[in-house]
Amino acid sequence: MLNKLLLSLTIAAGGLSLALPVSANTLPAPGATQAQPAVALPAPLLTPADLKPLLGQPDVRILDIRSDKDYAEGHIPGAINTPYGKFRGPKDNAGQLVPEAALTEVLRKAGIDRNTHVIVVHGGADHTDFGAAARVYWTLKVGGLSRLSILDGGTKLWQTRGGALDKAVPTVAPSQFTYRYDETQIVSSQELAAAVQSSSAPLLVDARPARFYTGEARADAAARYGTLPGAQSFDNAQFFVKGGTTLKPAAELKSLVAQSGAAAGPAVSFCNTGHWAATNWFVMSEIAGNTAVKLYPASMVEWSKAELPMQNQPSRVSALVQDIKRAFE
Repeated sequence: MLNKLLLSLTIAAGGLSLALPVSANTLPAPGATQAQPAVALPAPLLTPADLKPLLGQPDVRILDIRSDKDYAEGHIPGAINTPYGKFRGPKDNAGQLVPEAALTEVLRKAGIDRNTHVIVVHGGADHTDFGAAARVYWTLKVGGLSRLSILDGGTKLWQTRGGALDKAVPTVAPSQFTYRYDETQIVSSQELAAAVQSSSAPLLVDARPARFYTGEARADAAARYGTLPGAQSFDNAQFFVKGGTTLKPAAELKSLVAQSGAAAGPAVSFCNTGHWAATNWFVMSEIAGNTAVKLYPASMVEWSKAELPMQNQPSRVSALVQDIKRAFE
């Protein structure tokens, strides 16, 4: 079955194409010629101090991705509520891509267009909250937006640093933005399977905690334990200050990326449903500057349900024992 599936895949140029639009720190101004100066893009990571002077600016949109309830109890002034669930797939695999029409509706209601500086704000309860913001940031980027940032530490750090919270719901004029996925920036199971089979796979980085990588744990929605063939483990938690919810200084982040082998060259970040993996992608791509890093959004949940090879997969007996233990946890 596996061989039949893999033989049916088209292996273009001998494996997974990792060509990406080269991102830079500048974006040409509308109508600009090559001889004209470029317009600087905003920093991908903002502190509360960075955010304060941006409040109220007409070309800035703060996306609060917390729940409706949390948003109603108090949010950064001017923030629009766009709960994380609107950027996630169905229950059987939340990592699957949301239909373009649904994302178009969400972004139009938020008044976002290509010139908007979008700042994604998460709760900040733990480092996993950052993964939600990173997944939204990635979704916006592969949909054609470039003026993007994440508030480091989220709403919690904003409030801790003296930032005010508001309960007023702002009114914004809908935009005419149309969301379209840039398929060149997205890794599918079919592409990845073809690359693995042809021995031309890029660096595969497993962003999950080590127990998932070693086959000792699995997500409820996953069908099997284990990881992608040839993958290396790099828990996304390593990028955060110990015991905190903010990323480590940029120099430390770049050093960690270099240690992982993902400082340059093709790489794919994955996890269970493309959530933790989005953190690794964000740091490797947006902070360390490796534009050849891609995200595998459907990740191990989708891969494990297909008849595709896995590494660190326990025996059937061991998997059964682990399932029984999980049932009583």
